Amino acid sequence: MTSREIGLCNGIILSASAAAAAIGAGLAQAPGSDNLIITPIQLTMAVSLGEVFGISLDQRAAKAAVASAIAGTVGRTTAQVLVGWLPGVGNIINAVTAATLTEAVGWILAKEFEKQRVYA
Repeated sequence: MTSREIGLCNGIILSASAAAAAIGAGLAQAPGSDNLIITPIQLTMAVSLGEVFGISLDQRAAKAAVASAIAGTVGRTTAQVLVGWLPGVGNIINAVTAATLTEAVGWILAKEFEKQRVYA
């Protein structure tokens, strides 16, 4: 990845991670409800990351890319069920988990898209 691509990816991924953290913190006491909002954030992130490397993704392709990269959601769901209902603590853990997972998915996708790069 060029330094320009790293910078673009970093901005896209950090923005998506921050948004996911905010949603995760706000909806911690309703397990699973944040997925309805975090998933579109991750889909938008996937489409934006694809554009950095000249890859055009439709919604179906973006969903497949995110689903492939997000195979580790079992841990996130477990953390939500175990502590998500605790006010304060649950909000923090849910926010950190949502942000961390989104960031990991973003970098996995960025590295995969770099391999599939479309040269103009």
